Amino acid sequence: MNKDQVKGTLEKAKGQVKEGVGKAVGNEKLQTEGAADKAAGAVQKKVGDVKEAAKTLTKKP
Repeated sequence: MNKDQVKGTLEKAKGQVKEGVGKAVGNEKLQTEGAADKAAGAVQKKVGDVKEAAKTLTKKP
């Protein structure tokens, strides 16, 4: 697991919490920020996944 995968997972989790709190208290701005954080985290994790896959493919046997 690389740093992009870890950071992406954490950012996605942060977004889920923010979004949930926003829904619970009726704060649409917080809810929207949470959704944006979740999306950004998912993208960063995918970048990490691609890097990890490329690293695996370029390893010499």
